Amino acid sequence: MTKKYSRPKNWFVVIMAGGRGERFWPVSREKSPKQLIALLGKRSFLQQCYDRVSAVVPTKNIIVITNEVQAKQVAKQLPKLPSANVVAEPCGRDTCAAVTLGAAIVGQRAADGVMAVLPADHVIPDEKKFHQVLRDSFDLASRSQAIVTIGIKPNEPATGYGYIQKGKALPAPKAAKKYKTTFNQAKRFVEKPKLKTAIQYLDSGDYSWNAGMFIWSVATITDALHEHQPEMEAACRRWLAASASPVKLKRVLKKEYPEIKKVSIDYALMEKAKNVVVADGSFRWDDLGSWTALSRHIKADRAGNCAVGDFINVDGARNIVFDARTKGRTPIAIVGLKDSIVVQTDDALMVASKEDAQKIKELVAKLSASKAYRKLV
Repeated sequence: MTKKYSRPKNWFVVIMAGGRGERFWPVSREKSPKQLIALLGKRSFLQQCYDRVSAVVPTKNIIVITNEVQAKQVAKQLPKLPSANVVAEPCGRDTCAAVTLGAAIVGQRAADGVMAVLPADHVIPDEKKFHQVLRDSFDLASRSQAIVTIGIKPNEPATGYGYIQKGKALPAPKAAKKYKTTFNQAKRFVEKPKLKTAIQYLDSGDYSWNAGMFIWSVATITDALHEHQPEMEAACRRWLAASASPVKLKRVLKKEYPEIKKVSIDYALMEKAKNVVVADGSFRWDDLGSWTALSRHIKADRAGNCAVGDFINVDGARNIVFDARTKGRTPIAIVGLKDSIVVQTDDALMVASKEDAQKIKELVAKLSASKAYRKLV
């Protein structure tokens, strides 16, 4: 029998779902970005995230922060979600503004609310382990002034992730049962390191990947904003008052959001706060940041080719081939191609070297600047 867990009324999850997913062009577009498409399985990453957290918090306590272009698609993909729980930012102002907005909405609904902030596009196959870490983190955040961030144990010297140096392990609060999750003090945050440094971090065992997953009480996050980002804290108070009416909130955000400082929550708060705690994310995780990451989730042939679609090749090796066409599919054939990415959609074909996968963002910027190709973005 599957063990059933309670879902406390004051636990909330804020899903960040406003990104453009440019590195997954041409499948990911402005109106239907990575988090809203099904790259792995039949459910989009947003839907998978929603399914995952529904086991931990009530549906009415799941809030999705997106943008005006994507809001209708978000609502369509999550029909059980109340309409007021899909909140559109008028413009992008990085993660600190989105976190502040989420805190205002949660604070309006529950003064003693505890909230998790999670990206919409992560791949987490070990859902039971994730649920355990999330529940323990919620409990710790509800009993203390801890700012909890979930750190992932690195299995390679990745240079595309930020790192968190861990300090001493922390005991559970006196009134709490012993957690199954290990919590450590966070000593410092490090931005994407060079390979030599990343190898040192991996060998030391003292570092976790920064997965951008946070858990804190409304009181804790507003206190932290008051200390380190007072302008954001003032905005949080105004938005909290406006959140009683979705119409009023939309009007206030449209007026104020363009003037909000554009800054990440890591730089604005996490790197400055002294009460940050790292939860040991002992589950498989991938943020699927580019086409090259997709190969970790697709079975390869003997030559290392990972293909979704009708694919045939001669002397091709270590390629990623993805056919996203919805109609009129034809075989994708390659000869002698190696270490490349081939993506076919109904209206575009992209061929790129795996080595230059990060430059796809530059390609999207070039398309955006072109009148002839802007429609493909």
